[in-house]
Amino acid sequence: MNNTQRIYTSQFWMLCTSSLLFFASFNMIIPKLPAYLTSLGGAEYKGLIISLFTLTAMISRPFSGKIADKVGRIPTMLIGISVCVLISLLYPLLATVTGFLLLRLVHGFSTGFSPTGATAYLSDIIPFTRRGEAMGILGTAGTVGMAAGLAVGPSIANDFGLDVMFYCSSAMAVLSIVVLSGIKETLKVKQGFSANVFKIHKRDLFEPKVLVPCLVMLLATYAYGAVFTVVPDLCLHVGIQNEGLPFVFLTIFSLSVRLIAGRASDKYGRRKVVIVSTLLVAISMLVLAFSVSPLLVIIAISLYGLAQGMTSPTLLAWATDLSDEKHRGRGIASLYIFMELGIGIGALISGFVYANNADNFFVTFLTCSLLALTAFLYLIFLKTPRSPKALHDLTEPVTEPI
Repeated sequence: MNNTQRIYTSQFWMLCTSSLLFFASFNMIIPKLPAYLTSLGGAEYKGLIISLFTLTAMISRPFSGKIADKVGRIPTMLIGISVCVLISLLYPLLATVTGFLLLRLVHGFSTGFSPTGATAYLSDIIPFTRRGEAMGILGTAGTVGMAAGLAVGPSIANDFGLDVMFYCSSAMAVLSIVVLSGIKETLKVKQGFSANVFKIHKRDLFEPKVLVPCLVMLLATYAYGAVFTVVPDLCLHVGIQNEGLPFVFLTIFSLSVRLIAGRASDKYGRRKVVIVSTLLVAISMLVLAFSVSPLLVIIAISLYGLAQGMTSPTLLAWATDLSDEKHRGRGIASLYIFMELGIGIGALISGFVYANNADNFFVTFLTCSLLALTAFLYLIFLKTPRSPKALHDLTEPVTEPI
């Protein structure tokens, strides 16, 4: 109990609260965006709803990583949250297909900055022997925010209209900034904003030390993009009228395993946990490919929720372990780049393959399964050092005291 109190300070819990509000902000509008885009005359651009968002998130990662390492963790988070405040206010004003797609493009900068700063901040205040667990808690906060947003957003839109939903999204981001204002900066050597901060060199684009978790993230998150792009239509096809229902199950099962997976990765090793999670992704997507009833869809999405809840905190902890202290932001940003690359490609290609044709559900999700299986086999045959000190795999339990 003393260890827990010493590690998880008020600063940590405020970080989690701010993250919860941030994720609620941009997720609360997602379920209504496909129908909203269709109403604007852009039904054929559904695949761009997620992919445009992740494109700018990915492009911004080298900048957010450098700013987190040079200027500070908190300024990095503030940039991302401020984007949510502004863009959510603009959705009702730019009610055209072009305007919508432009806003989705800019909105992606929010997740390009805030999670990078938050993860770097957490790594500053939590020892690596508890980092998987802490990543699980922070991820749980984000998932709760996502779930709350996905549940509340459509209700607000149905009862009060889409404009009110967008304004509530902006207000949620404002609350996130308010909470964040009570957190103290952890970067010891800081510099102010300058033109040099925005000059990106080759070394800022990618941290080679985190290559392994990055490749796994890329292969595993393709399914995420496909799920959020195609599953709403699959729901209607099999008779689930509330297309947000499967995402409730996804969230519940993701939450149920995050803390367990984080602690398991601290005790047994990052790779072992991700081996299990990538296999679960492959199985869940295979079940989804064969889903012809509401029950099968719910089972598949629930399995995928377990896999997602295991994968995210473990890979984040793994990338943080591998990064140098002075370039932690760069290492985390690199992982997020591959995450967004996987999600964006998954959303874009799955939207293209599906092409609003129910006959293509099978090949859409079979592709997801095969890519996840590739990640599983890669980890199985991967050879990495067994030294806990090297932290390349953490295949041996780390037992030093906190």
